[in-house]
Amino acid sequence: MEIKIREIIEDDYTEVVFLWNNVLGVHTVTYESFHIKMEQMRKVGNYKTFVALIENHVVGFISSVHALAVGSANDYLHITGLAVHNDFQRHKVGTELLRYIENHAKDCGISSIILCSGMKRTGAHAFYEQNGYDKDSYCFDKFIKLD
Repeated sequence: MEIKIREIIEDDYTEVVFLWNNVLGVHTVTYESFHIKMEQMRKVGNYKTFVALIENHVVGFISSVHALAVGSANDYLHITGLAVHNDFQRHKVGTELLRYIENHAKDCGISSIILCSGMKRTGAHAFYEQNGYDKDSYCFDKFIKLD
């Protein structure tokens, strides 16, 4: 089972939206909202999304943003999403996606990668730790009501 990884194209959007909804549980992502957001991110230029393919079917994705940071000589890469279809978990797809994004970071001269993971996603936490990521902080969020 060969895993190929490449940058996302519009034909992949439906399958990636499925992963956002059914693997990550983010049900607010629709095809339309995803398409709009991908166009915005493409214009900004520091966002990347890569898909993992097996037999030309999208089975996973990883999204990131190259972020600037005061006090960091070479900034950092923030993984904003990573999901693998349930049928392909524990088949090295997630690990291959992480290695791909790590190599992308190296190519950009970035030596630091961060990510956040939901508190209850203990299986994901173990996966990240097995792949060399340290659990060294908490991620906080707050939703602001827009009037």
